This record gives sequence, structure tokens and C-alpha cells, in this order.
Amino acid sequence: MDVRHDRILILDFGSQYTQLIARRIREAQVFSQILPHSAPLEQILGDRPSGIILSGGPASVYDRNAPLMPKGLLEQRVPVLGICYGMQLVTHLLGGEVAKAARREYGRSNLIIDDGSDLLKGIGSAASSTVWMSHGDRIERMPKGFCSIAHTENSPVAAMKTVESGNRIYCLQFHPEVAHTIEGFRILQNFVYDICRCRPTWSMSSYVETAVRQIREQVGNGKAMCALSGGVDSSVAAVLAHRAIGKRLTCVFIDNGLLRTGEGVEVRNTFASHLKLNLRYLDRAPEFLRALKSVANPERKRKIIGRLFITHFEALSHRLGGVDYLVQGTLYPDVIESVRFKGPSATIKTHHNVGGLPTRMRFRLVEPLRELFKDEVRILGKELGLPDVIIWRQPFPGPGLAIRVLGPVTRERLTLLRAADAIVEQEVRNSGLYRELWQAFAVLLPIRTVGVMGDRRTYEHVVGIRAVTSVDGMTADWARLPPELLATISNRIINEVKGANRVVYDVSSKPPSTIEWE
Repeated sequence: MDVRHDRILILDFGSQYTQLIARRIREAQVFSQILPHSAPLEQILGDRPSGIILSGGPASVYDRNAPLMPKGLLEQRVPVLGICYGMQLVTHLLGGEVAKAARREYGRSNLIIDDGSDLLKGIGSAASSTVWMSHGDRIERMPKGFCSIAHTENSPVAAMKTVESGNRIYCLQFHPEVAHTIEGFRILQNFVYDICRCRPTWSMSSYVETAVRQIREQVGNGKAMCALSGGVDSSVAAVLAHRAIGKRLTCVFIDNGLLRTGEGVEVRNTFASHLKLNLRYLDRAPEFLRALKSVANPERKRKIIGRLFITHFEALSHRLGGVDYLVQGTLYPDVIESVRFKGPSATIKTHHNVGGLPTRMRFRLVEPLRELFKDEVRILGKELGLPDVIIWRQPFPGPGLAIRVLGPVTRERLTLLRAADAIVEQEVRNSGLYRELWQAFAVLLPIRTVGVMGDRRTYEHVVGIRAVTSVDGMTADWARLPPELLATISNRIINEVKGANRVVYDVSSKPPSTIEWE
């Protein structure tokens, strides 16, 4: 990395949003780097950072093994921004008081600005702004030398800073990095530009060349297979790998019987015909469905699907000969929900292309998108010449419809869900909202309800509809779909999908929920 670039260091205390902070700093065209909270002070200062950000995290400062920061860090003259747990840790270490909040705050909150200078400059046209909270503790008493600069109804100190200008420490109880903090990016810009005096000299314009070079270095003269699903993530990974190693890449699409209507045909047409990639299509639906018979636990589903994928990839690699690498379109949200990444981030669930993989397999993974987010990957896809139908395809989980059929997976239940899901997609597209939504899909619930159809009593399935807005998948809010659209979707599902007599709509955000139901 060019030493002329100013840089911001981020210490990871376990937040699901740590990489998102780094990404926001990159959006401000300033280089950012993540280090574990336990990194020694010499390493942190050796990088000569212009500023340091302390991430949030799931712990309480009073936990027995609460993560700490290197001793002496807060005594340096480098500007510091503590976020959520980072704020509470600063308070605790400097002699303030942190206590359990009388009422936990998760989701949207109204921030009242008390001091609109430096960090909160230009925030809140009416001295208030919408922010995203995710905490159970709050600041009861600030450390000596700090003053409050903002509050909420539930948090008397929602933001604070040092009074003296020499030791510049700023803290926020909310998450400025998430999209649902309306003016969060401006807050981070204030910290990066005005407080840390960073210059916007870094960009991702050369990312394609960097990724291609890294793939060539990793694979060398070897061969690779790419696990292709047809979504933007695996598609971009496939095109990057093809640009790097050409004919030594074989793309593999496995029909596991858990796909949406017409998905296999669409993938073959796009990648074999349009992009001219070397594509192998394997129909393995019967085997996957047999393995999933009577399995209701979502983590077991993921493990079974991940194991079978690898089994078939390994069998094909033997037939092809000399294939040692597996290319996957793993993104950072997959990683951070599945494994610990550079710090103590909590595991939420496994993904079949991350935590769902067997612990022992013969492939070495190639994951060129592992630290990127969906919208960044879409930008890459456009640069690589992928068609809009792929670039703007909504995210689809690796385990497919297996985790949208809640409970045991059967052919009958999959058929019902496919029909309902197709109606959701058709009507969302017809409404012109498809690109505005992060995801919109149907879920088959593991319950039946009584209904009345044609003057007859029915006892049939419930279909749930999930539609969310998001920028990166790390946080999401339920979409306020027009009532007319919901009515049309419900009416069509009940009238056209045999076996369904009730439709419900999910109005929960992430957090506390996840986007998928399993």
C-alpha cells in the first residue's frame, strides 16, 4: 500500500459491523485497516494511523473476560472514536460509570444534538437525527474531562467528547456505519476529514487488477473449479477467476433440487452462451432431497448441503484431474455471521460456503470477494461486463429453499414454496420495486391454519412474505410495501397455490432478527 495514503485503524471488539466501518472509511477514499483489539500498541502506532476507531461488540465491560485495548492507547495524541462497546470501554477505563439501561435500545432512535460542532457538524436539520441503536448498557456518568454532545430519550449520553482539544477522544452510543443511521456517513466524514485531517486519496478503481493478480499468485499453474449459483457473488468471482487463469477454470452448477423456478435454465443460458465460460451442469436433486429427509434443524441442513456440495465437487475434480482449488463468491456478511474474523465477532449462523463446509476437504479455497459487500460486488460486476439480470439479482442463500421451507424439506413443500415465491417476484417486479428492495421472497411456515374456501373448511399451509431494504445486508429494515401490492400477492397465492390458505407479512428488522428465517 502506498505510504502516502493516510489511514484509519479499526480495533475489532467483536461487532458484526466492524468490516462495515472499514468499508465506510474506504467510501470516504481513505485507506482503512482492521486489527484485533488485542494488537500490541507498538503495532497500532507503527502503522502511523491518522485516527483510531474502536468498534462495537456483544460484550459488557463488566464481563469477566471483557475484551480490552492495549494499555496507553488513550494517552496518545491520535484521535480516537469509540462506537457502542468502544464508548463504554473508554468510559470504564477512564473512570466513568457504565450501567444496564432501564430499557434496551435496538433499532431506530431519535438523536437530540446538544453540540453541533466538530464530530456532529452539519448533523440534524432540526437539532435531531435518526440513528441506529443496538445496546443494553448505557453511560451513567462520563469520565472526568468529557462532555455530552447528544442524547436520546433512553440514553442521557448518546455521544460525548473530551473537553480539552489536545487529547481528542470522541464516543458514540449508536452505530454511524450502518445505513439506517441516516447521517452516519457524514459523522464518519467529520471524524476522518476534520478531526483526523485525512486526505481522500484512496479508491477501489484498481480492485479488479488486484484481485486478478492475487488469484494468479494463489493458483499458480494449477486448475480451479468455481461453485456457480447464478447470483452476482459467484458470477463476479467466476469472471474474475476466468480473467486470471482462463481455460484452467471449470465452472460448476449443481442443481440440488432447492432452486427457484427456472433457475437452472437461466444460469446455463447466461454463462455458457452469453459469457462463454466452461460450465458443467450436474443434476443431483434426488441425492440432496434424500439427505435432507426429516431434517428440521437449520444448522444441520446447512452442514448436509455443504458436505454434499464438496463431495460432488471432489468427484468431478477427480474426473477432470489436477483440480486443487475451489473458487467461491463468499462475501464479508457471510464470513462475519459464520466465523470469527480478525477479532471476537460472534457467530450468528453458518453459511454453506463458509461455516457449512466440512472441516476436512482436499480443496484450497479461493475467495476474491471475501472482504467486500454486495453493492461493491455489483460495481465490480458492471466493470467486468456482467448483464444487469445477474448484477441486480437479489441475494439467494447458498442452501437455497431448504432454509425457506421451515422444518423438514419435501418435494411437495418445495413445490408449494416455489409457486408462492414466483408470485412474489413477479408482482414485486411488476410494481417497479425490485431494485429498491434488498430481498423479497416467500417462506413456508411449519404450521397449518383453518380457512374457508368455497364454503368448505380448509386446514392448509401458511406462507410468510419477507421484504427488506438494506445497502449491504449487515442491517436491514422491513420494507413498507404498498398495501395494494401485498393484497395482490396474498390474493394470488391463496387462489393459485394449492395447499396455501393464509399469507402473513414479516415486519421485523435486522437486528434483532436476521433476513432469512433460518
